Amino acid sequence: MNVKIFRGTGVALVTPFTADHAIDFVALEQLVNHVINQGVHYLVALGTTAETPTLSADEKKAVLQAVIKYNNHRVPLVCGIGGNHTDEVVQQMLSYPLDEVDAILSVTPYYNKPTQAGLLAHYKAIDQHSPKPIILYNVPGRTGVNMTAETTITLANECNNIIGIKEASGNMVQCMELAKNKPADFILLSGDDNLAMAQIACGFEGVISVAANCFTSLFCEMINASLAYDFQKAQQLLYKLLPGIDLLFVEGNPAGAKCVLSELGLMQNIMRLPVVPVSNATHQQIKDFMKTL
Repeated sequence: MNVKIFRGTGVALVTPFTADHAIDFVALEQLVNHVINQGVHYLVALGTTAETPTLSADEKKAVLQAVIKYNNHRVPLVCGIGGNHTDEVVQQMLSYPLDEVDAILSVTPYYNKPTQAGLLAHYKAIDQHSPKPIILYNVPGRTGVNMTAETTITLANECNNIIGIKEASGNMVQCMELAKNKPADFILLSGDDNLAMAQIACGFEGVISVAANCFTSLFCEMINASLAYDFQKAQQLLYKLLPGIDLLFVEGNPAGAKCVLSELGLMQNIMRLPVVPVSNATHQQIKDFMKTL
């Protein structure tokens, strides 16, 4: 496939909830329209930012079907399907409504901390059965295991369906190793909003972003400037956004993002346990930052 459809800014959509903690589909439609109108290049449904560990199997499918409907073919769509039980991940891939999905984002197994050999075996099994192209997702801060550049490059070279990686190790040397050694048609995407400009300078081609839910227009402008190698403009935008990006994560994701989105009037500031709203102090800092925009 043409991996360039994932170049630029992808947004890891949050899942809005009502006061009784049901999925708020009205707010989800508002969010999809908001981020598309503000310039994102593609959507990511059911990523970890979507609080997927707290969604039932039926709810996940309902969210995906809703995003497909609200998107209405306007931009490409990625669906998150990952986990620490390889066979179950394969079964989910085969049971989800993926006809109108362009790729699957699959996070490394969490908690059971597989070796690099285990990661290779996990992804090769998924690759063998996947009905869609796969974007790997390396986020050791959440999963407890880092997938090395060597492992990623091996998968890129040996697996037909694996087309790219969302890299969120925060290790810039590892990022440079990926950029140096990857196959030409393997796409590198940042998973760290605050590092995306630097990673693009090293050879990445975009980002799957949390901040793109919240500061969509300016964040997309920063990524576009970076991809055009206009780093003077990109730096100015990044340093304007950086305090806000930091605030999104200071008390966990998506608590910060939902705080911003509630201030924008796009949804209620409601999460499912064990995630709770940010503290009053952080909420005030977020409100103060938003005034600077």
